Amino acid sequence: MHILWGILMIVIGALLFIGASMKSEFILYRLLVHRSKILWGDNVHRFHQVAGATVVVFGVLVAAGIFN
Repeated sequence: MHILWGILMIVIGALLFIGASMKSEFILYRLLVHRSKILWGDNVHRFHQVAGATVVVFGVLVAAGIFN
């Protein structure tokens, strides 16, 4: 079961990273940006890139069975 959760985390992190890199206009990403802009200001896309990459790395570790 941890492989499924790890893959799901990798997909979500990759979508967050790609959306931030492209400054996507997808409605869910725009909602995330709007909420995060309160705290992060103009650095919101960079924050989402770092957060997405972190979620991908953690997803790989979960899928590998290091974090259960």
